[in-house]
Amino acid sequence: MDCKKVGALLRQLRTEKGITQREAAEKLFVSDKAVSKWERGLGLPDISVLNEIGLLYGISTEALLNGELVRNERNGGNMKRIKFYVCGECGNIFTASSPGEITCCGRKLSPLEASSPDEAHAPSCNIIDGEFYIEFPHEMKKEHYISFAAFADCDKVYMQRLYPEQDAAVRFPRIGGELYFYCTEHGFMKTKIKP
Repeated sequence: MDCKKVGALLRQLRTEKGITQREAAEKLFVSDKAVSKWERGLGLPDISVLNEIGLLYGISTEALLNGELVRNERNGGNMKRIKFYVCGECGNIFTASSPGEITCCGRKLSPLEASSPDEAHAPSCNIIDGEFYIEFPHEMKKEHYISFAAFADCDKVYMQRLYPEQDAAVRFPRIGGELYFYCTEHGFMKTKIKP
């Protein structure tokens, strides 16, 4: 860890937030001399304060300790490049239009890699009331079910959460795109749906 880089980042974040060293110190329950010392690169915050600094400035501990914010390149907006993340602990679902750092339940999540559906997961598609009605030949039991389905076009993503004991079916607008879905036992899958 580079004390000067960490200090410069802390000063930048405090300035962006529009607070003084004294105000930052009060929020972190440390002295303003400690904040000044950190920002001048003469020392690092104690490990016991890192979480509070992260919460105060909206920064991950990793970025703080690296002393820099790494910005992603601006995304052109094609939603067909969407990334899906699922927390293995609690089942939360996250999406991002470009790579990013996503954490849940204290763990860093990686984007899901989609496979093609096998026969036991291959959806069927009908058109009902001008919309796609997509059914999955899949059981929906508490320990094994389709937890979500999403439909992505160039500029839109539609997502529907599914729950055990309900039908394994979703409805989406009738547009060309790709269907993504997640089986709690067999993972993430993707297939093409055409109007």
